[in-house]
Amino acid sequence: MAKRKRLSPLGPDPMGSPEDTPLETKSMFTSAPRRAAPIADVAAGAAATAALEELSERWSSARLDGRLVVELPLEEIELTYLERDRMAEDEDETAALRDSLRERGQQTPIEVVALPGRAAYGLLSGWRRCRALAALRDETGEARFGTVLALLRRPEDAPAAYRAMIEENEIRANLSHYERARIVVRATDRGVFADDEAALSALFASVPRARRSKVRSFVGIVRALDGTLRFPEALSERVGLDLAQALRDRPELVRQISAALKTDTPQDATAERAVLNGFLETEKPVEDPAPKQSQTTPSEPKPSPEILGEWSGLTLRRRGARLELDGAAADAAFEADLAAWLAQRLSR
Repeated sequence: MAKRKRLSPLGPDPMGSPEDTPLETKSMFTSAPRRAAPIADVAAGAAATAALEELSERWSSARLDGRLVVELPLEEIELTYLERDRMAEDEDETAALRDSLRERGQQTPIEVVALPGRAAYGLLSGWRRCRALAALRDETGEARFGTVLALLRRPEDAPAAYRAMIEENEIRANLSHYERARIVVRATDRGVFADDEAALSALFASVPRARRSKVRSFVGIVRALDGTLRFPEALSERVGLDLAQALRDRPELVRQISAALKTDTPQDATAERAVLNGFLETEKPVEDPAPKQSQTTPSEPKPSPEILGEWSGLTLRRRGARLELDGAAADAAFEADLAAWLAQRLSR
């Protein structure tokens, strides 16, 4: 008959040390690590994988949608991806931008679009910032100026890319009407839009109608004289509108202005504007040289002047219902005194 082992009662510490535990139960309290149930391992792994996939998807989506700032080498940015609307740089503004980048770094990202099949990006907006960073890199040799912070955009088509550039510059840059008109012409010539009117309506849809109308007038100047004018961005609004009207009325002005500017090349915007003003003044409609018929018939004699008073250097005459003052004393001071006296007399 087999012997039965007598079990000891539980002591004060039911989970006592292995040394105090009977041999039969010592194997239950080994130091081997506990393993989770297989189903828990599978669930934890699946949750971690799902979280990682979701994070990766959100990261990629933010990058493609232009919500993630990326750092790109300047060499990978193609500044000529779009025909730029800006024709010249203001030296004072450019110097101020370089100083800001040197002291504070780049505060506002540029906007780019990935070029398919190439490790390069087409510039949508931020032309001045890229130029300033390149100048600082060449000047200082510092690596921090060799990269640019950028938002990666995904324009659906070329018109959207042009609109992105123009909208950014309308907010940040003081572009001239000529520069605005020039990008309308360039976008049309590149086949982005069917004609100038379609380009104007699409690219400047968000600007006031009055400004869009003025840009439309300058489009005619770009079509006629782009490449002939040396300082077109300096055209004032008034001169530009007058010139646009003159070109519409007299197409021969294109040839005349081109010949004049080639013969005597202006060295600055003031000289060029003087040439244009000369044409605008001489090409105004000439009035009929024949004298207008007088309201009085030839047989009706003109009224003789009646001298009402004479003083030293001053004579007062009446000619019908008209009073005349002449003489050396009728200077600017006398004119001011007379005007003040008349104002006081007529206000009674």
